[in-house]
Amino acid sequence: MGFLLLILTILLVDLGIKSVIEDGNPQDFPKELEGTKGLVMLHKKHNDGFPMGAFRDKKQLVKDLPVMVLCSVAGIFLWIYPKKGHLAEKLGTSLILGGGFSNVYDRVKRGYVVDYFSIQYKKLKKVIFNLGDICIFLGAFILLISELAEAIKER
Repeated sequence: MGFLLLILTILLVDLGIKSVIEDGNPQDFPKELEGTKGLVMLHKKHNDGFPMGAFRDKKQLVKDLPVMVLCSVAGIFLWIYPKKGHLAEKLGTSLILGGGFSNVYDRVKRGYVVDYFSIQYKKLKKVIFNLGDICIFLGAFILLISELAEAIKER
């Protein structure tokens, strides 16, 4: 039950933040996130492509591919969810699903994904993303580490 709650929490928190950002005056952005001493900047960015704006001219692909990938991850999650153990896989797929559902909702409902923050450190300054993106990345990283650990253990 905890993993389902995690998925729902990520989805609702990210959509809530996106809603606040969308309601904000575009002229107020970018601005520093209070309490971060300039490390985090808030933005109001609409990404109608894949990360970094890739394939923005392929609108149908940009809508359909994330839905297909999310359905695949949901299938994997539903397959492992009832099994004992597999905590890393459950956590990784939960993070991907929470972030993925939020971004897919944006693509279907708005026609773009709302990206809203950047980290002011070296080349990261140029990348604007959202909580869903972070969860997708973190979930994929957890799955990768889990698979590598399993491969090493099998040797």
